Amino acid sequence: MPKPALHSKAPDFTAPVIGGSYQDGESVTLSKLKGQTVVLYFYPKDDTPGCTKQACALRDGWKSIAKKAAVFGVSIDPIKSHAKFIKKFELPFPLIADVDQKIANAYGVWVEKSMYGKTYMGTERSTFVINKDGKIEAILEKVKPDEHLDAVLAVL
Repeated sequence: MPKPALHSKAPDFTAPVIGGSYQDGESVTLSKLKGQTVVLYFYPKDDTPGCTKQACALRDGWKSIAKKAAVFGVSIDPIKSHAKFIKKFELPFPLIADVDQKIANAYGVWVEKSMYGKTYMGTERSTFVINKDGKIEAILEKVKPDEHLDAVLAVL
C-alpha cells in the first residue's frame, strides 16, 4: 500500500504495546491519543545494530523529545522481543507489536527490500509525526539511524 498523504488523517489502529507507561497485555489505539502529538517510528527488528542505534539515540534525547510528543516504536517483532529490547537498552518509550504487518501496511512501510541479490518483504525505516488533530504533520522516509533524533526534533 502507498504511504498516507501528508496532512491526511493518520490511519487508526489498535495494537499490543509494552514499555513506557504500558504494561504487558495492554493495547494502544491511535485515535485515543488525539490531543497530543504522536511520533510513530517504524523500524525493521529489535536488537539489531541500526535499530539499536536508532532506539538508543531516542533514549538519549528523551528529555528533549518527551516534552513535545508521545513516541512509539513499531516493528513486526512480538511483545516478548520488545520487552527484552526495552530492558536491555533501558528504553523509556513504548514499542508496538505489529506482528501481522497491518500497521506497516496501512502506513505503506511494508515494502519489498533486497540484500545480497535476494528480495524479501520488510519494514522500511520511516517515521510519521501525527499532530494533535490526528493528521500527519511530517513523514521522514528511509531515515538513517544516526540522523533520526535530530530529524524528529527538527519537525517537533
